Amino acid sequence: MRILKLELKRILKTKLCWILLLLALLLSVLLAYLPTTFCYSSYKDKNGTEISLSGLASIAYEKKLQADASGIVTKERIKKAVEAYHACLNAYGVKESYDLPEGAYEQEILPIAPLLHGVKEAFANPATGMAPSLIEIQPGQIADFDDICKKRLTSLMASEQPASTAAQQQAVRMYGRVKKPFAVYPGISSTVMDYQNMLGFLILLFCVMAAAPAYSADYQSGADQILRCTKYGRRTLGTAKAAAALIISGISFAACSTVYIFTANSLFGWESTKTSIQMVYSILTLTGITIGQLQWLFAFAGLLSVCASVSLALFLSSRCKNIVLPLGAAFVSCIAPTAACMALPDGLSSWICTLLPASGTSIQASILYALTDFRFLTAGGFAVWLPYAMMGACIIEIPLFLALAVRSYCKHTASR
Repeated sequence: MRILKLELKRILKTKLCWILLLLALLLSVLLAYLPTTFCYSSYKDKNGTEISLSGLASIAYEKKLQADASGIVTKERIKKAVEAYHACLNAYGVKESYDLPEGAYEQEILPIAPLLHGVKEAFANPATGMAPSLIEIQPGQIADFDDICKKRLTSLMASEQPASTAAQQQAVRMYGRVKKPFAVYPGISSTVMDYQNMLGFLILLFCVMAAAPAYSADYQSGADQILRCTKYGRRTLGTAKAAAALIISGISFAACSTVYIFTANSLFGWESTKTSIQMVYSILTLTGITIGQLQWLFAFAGLLSVCASVSLALFLSSRCKNIVLPLGAAFVSCIAPTAACMALPDGLSSWICTLLPASGTSIQASILYALTDFRFLTAGGFAVWLPYAMMGACIIEIPLFLALAVRSYCKHTASR
């Protein structure tokens, strides 16, 4: 324990460590604020003057406009929203909302827009996947909305996983366990989650690059030749170095994620975190959680990913005699999941993203996007939802890479 305290003290005394920590915290606040800058609204006042709003003012305006849409999304409320949509378009003699005259959409459609989310997706053609326009969906069809969603999921999984009956059946079972009806509280959007993912990736890079020289720096400087001769210079010191890197990385990621979540929710409104994930992403999403729960679940999954990636970086560091190789290899390990997702077929990229620890917070291949997708790992009659596999792999990889790092460090010092 004393060696661990000394190692933590040594790391925290370095100026670079504090610079990275402060930069990470500043990024947490900045990235939480940036999604508000994409919000724009406009309307005409009583005098006919056009008023343009942006940022927090736009968010507040739209939340007030959509206040009546907040709450539990029952089939009756969806039906009334579809009827209102039809009435509006028929009154102006148009077939699509973008053909409405200026101001009509903001006054008549925008207030009910949250209730219309996912309706077109549920009624998509099973063969082609093409969604109809809302004007083609009759209000009377909404009475069977739950059954229509289940049938749509069945057809979707048949096209997504045509070779795996097990994946198709598991997806249907998972969706059957999702609590319905859903809830919607306007305010937050998927952009907030995208920026949380971006923050996770940047913190991942900081932590991995900081941990990469943990052992190799001593090899390169020759300090290891002295340290390994001391009483606690082998296994104890090797374990302390790994534990210190893991503790600092874990606390940093947890602190930054917490700052981001509290900042973003304070800006967009805490009540909007009670929105069901299906009302922001696909109506067929397989997990029954709210946006607020998704934020914390992703933060936990990201923490596992960071710890597993740092553990891999420590193992690489224990195997290299200079700091350049582990730094380069650690960087490649961080971007490899994105490259695999972009360049390889879905089946192969799913397996690679599961095995690479950085996948949890990587761009395009993170657990966030896996949670809102329908990808399964399949092998014969075996099928497991990708988020479960990714988090399970990280839990296994953390102790595995840590043990290999300490073992490699001890063998290296003994062989010098």
